[in-house]
Amino acid sequence: MKIAIFTDTFYPDINGVARTLKHFTNFLEKQNISYKVFAPDSDANTNEYISSHISRFKSWPFFLYPECRLAFPNLFRIKSELEAFSPEIIHVATPFNMGLCGIYLAKKLSIPLVGSYHTDFDYYLKFYDLQFFTKILWKYMKWFHKPFKKLFVPSQETFTQLHRRGFANLEIWPHGVDCQLFHPHYDKQPIREKRGVTKKYLLTFVGRLAPEKDVKTLMTAAKSLPAKINEQIQWLVVGDGPLREELEVDAPANMTFTGYVTGVELAEIYSASDLFVFPSPTETFGNVVIEALASGTPVITANSGGVKNIIKQGATGYLCEAGNAAAFADAILKLLENEGLRSQFAREGRDYALAQSWDTILSQLLWHYQSVFEDTNIEKYA
Repeated sequence: MKIAIFTDTFYPDINGVARTLKHFTNFLEKQNISYKVFAPDSDANTNEYISSHISRFKSWPFFLYPECRLAFPNLFRIKSELEAFSPEIIHVATPFNMGLCGIYLAKKLSIPLVGSYHTDFDYYLKFYDLQFFTKILWKYMKWFHKPFKKLFVPSQETFTQLHRRGFANLEIWPHGVDCQLFHPHYDKQPIREKRGVTKKYLLTFVGRLAPEKDVKTLMTAAKSLPAKINEQIQWLVVGDGPLREELEVDAPANMTFTGYVTGVELAEIYSASDLFVFPSPTETFGNVVIEALASGTPVITANSGGVKNIIKQGATGYLCEAGNAAAFADAILKLLENEGLRSQFAREGRDYALAQSWDTILSQLLWHYQSVFEDTNIEKYA
């Protein structure tokens, strides 16, 4: 099978969509399956990842999410490259310019079309005071996703939300985690020394520093902890984004901002952390949440979005009311004051993550591709 992927973000971009697609293309390479990615250029250093499998185009950052870019694709060039590659299926991963090209050319060249839904832009609008775009957004999203033979969503929560809005051909495609990279067995003391952590407890947030991640609830919860316990806490805020400068000015003295961290260095931080606190209510899945679980780190997160399908309340972490800083502070206190409970959450979280194999999940995706390809051939020759 030959697979063409159209996306408005790809490695080395740092976001959930880009990382998920990179896991997928790595898997395809291991399986000796041919693929071609059509994607925008990147602010990141694309020279570190140049491949004949990837065709890039000039782009500008999307105003709501600068890490996701609006490309200016050359349709004639894409059509020529696509015809030369001759894919059996097209997968569209994002609803912007590259995605529109994928839909158009799938129809034009009679290539079976599938797609995936990764981002709840509807939730984003609320955090940018743009709710008046909601009806227009959902009308566009339904129109955009209508041609797909299958639309893959990352969680039951997202499946239910889209089903209620009349989306069709939905299939759940959960995300996995690399448990060889993310694990609890790193040597924690050198990691703490490297990051300047001298307090008893290390609490961590990983994510984009933007309104939709509700980092302001994180700040409020951190500041509201009792002085006696606060003196024993060091926070690491891992990530970057439009709110970073404002947050650094407003942050308590025991909070350190690291910027973006990836790979082994990120895995080390998870592993050395006592708790992972993630108040974002807008996740369709929550890649950072499952990475923390794989690292044996208990999670406190918002009872919203796809993370509800990852965290088992009272077993691997706590789900708090979205935006309720007092609830987050209470959950932090409860876990810090009970080492046995933290250890129990750590074990159960790791066990859950071990069952979420990327190879198994991506093999299932290929099975769905095959069924779409076969159904299309049946329709063609019926």
